[in-house]
Amino acid sequence: MAEDRLHPNLVLERHGNVEVLRVDREEALGALNFEIMEAIGTYVAALPARIDEVRALIITGTGRGFVAGADIGGYHNVGQTVFDGFQRRSRQTFDAIANLPQITICAVNGYALGGGLELALCCDFVFVNEKTKVGLPEIKLGLLPGGGGTQRLTRVVGAMRAKDIMLTGRMVTAAEAVDYGIAMESCAPEALMPRALDYAQLLAGQAPVALRELKRVIDDGMDCALSAGLTLEQRALGALFATKDGKEGIASFIEKRDPKFIGQ
Repeated sequence: MAEDRLHPNLVLERHGNVEVLRVDREEALGALNFEIMEAIGTYVAALPARIDEVRALIITGTGRGFVAGADIGGYHNVGQTVFDGFQRRSRQTFDAIANLPQITICAVNGYALGGGLELALCCDFVFVNEKTKVGLPEIKLGLLPGGGGTQRLTRVVGAMRAKDIMLTGRMVTAAEAVDYGIAMESCAPEALMPRALDYAQLLAGQAPVALRELKRVIDDGMDCALSAGLTLEQRALGALFATKDGKEGIASFIEKRDPKFIGQ
């Protein structure tokens, strides 16, 4: 495993064609300031061009906190321009994560509050540990979620449940997160990263072009009418049939052997 620091509070680990981006700010429970958000954004912006090298990304934290939201101390006594600039940068970063062609997995190792939950909601899959607490408590500051929480959480859990979580500002347990569909699975704390890595490597081993197209068709199809989504599906399937991997997959089935996908 190779490891680099992209920022004093941001560690990058490489596990073959899976990378792990870890927020390393344990003393602040992973709270994000502008500099950390900028570093995450810069890293994520370069990922689409590395699709052949990196097929899956895991985002996690350190210690008891995944990301306990934005660094609220950075909001104190700052002007509107600075505040608005941080919100814009946060949206750019979160949107870039949500739009990555790679598979994204959030391994939530502890508190995921405010921007931490919003970051998790940008990922394809979320795993939590049994001690995880998530929430969007911005109402307690006289504010509201500004990193996509009002929109992404509502799309996951429905309007009534989203209003309950945001209007009360309450913390949601790991079991509730799985029950509501915020997380796919809850693990023992020591099993969280092995489980996330195993799952990432399973997906990274699938036919690369089909993997990307499936993710794209599912995501894009959710934002359009059913008839338009079905058209997306048929066009993508026809395009995949024409690829070398599509031909190889069919041939390997007929010949009763494992396929050798090359990403073309």
